[in-house]
Amino acid sequence: MLIRLFLQTSVWLAGMTALLFVPAGTIAWPEAWSFLGIIGGVGAAAGLWFARHDPDLLRARLSSPFQTGQPAWDKAILSLFFALYLASFVVIGLDAVRWRATVMPAWAEAVGAVCILASYAIIWRVLAENSFAAPVVRIQEERGQRIVMTGPYGVVRHPMYGGAILFLLGTPLLLGSSYGFVFVPLLVILLAVRSVFEERVLAERFPEYAAYAEKVRYRLVPFVW
Repeated sequence: MLIRLFLQTSVWLAGMTALLFVPAGTIAWPEAWSFLGIIGGVGAAAGLWFARHDPDLLRARLSSPFQTGQPAWDKAILSLFFALYLASFVVIGLDAVRWRATVMPAWAEAVGAVCILASYAIIWRVLAENSFAAPVVRIQEERGQRIVMTGPYGVVRHPMYGGAILFLLGTPLLLGSSYGFVFVPLLVILLAVRSVFEERVLAERFPEYAAYAEKVRYRLVPFVW
């Protein structure tokens, strides 16, 4: 499994590197190297930690985002999400470096880095709390899936999506692109739509989910929605 973790992390970083530097037309982009260092370093550290403490979760997280038994609507949402997400890096590279259309102040880039790190901290805490947090919407009968209501799940019903929003906001800030923010509301809307459909699946399978949803009122962001 560690070999698979290494290979998938390497391929993902190589792809992200190409998506950033090819549109930029140069590798002289310190903000992009900082971004890659953060996602590569934190991703590797998290993978090694879960390999030791929850290998079943890591195995699930390393699985394909498109699986047998996965609802068609989930495949459609994920396909659109990934397409927009990857396209955003092309636009960011063009905007921040090749066109130099945006001049982002250093303090804003620093805020972006903090948002990304905070996002990883939230997601790490979520995964540590919920061993069933797979990348696809599917009831894991084989693992005895249950509804997790503790930790971050006592604050919002989809804390991983909430953490992802911080990542989406922090990325164009750190990379110095105002054009990158065009994609953020679209991606957040897709996360919100997915959360609604996901809850329908959970409510059908777990009778206790309705009481949980009544107790924890907010889906993604406390006191907002």
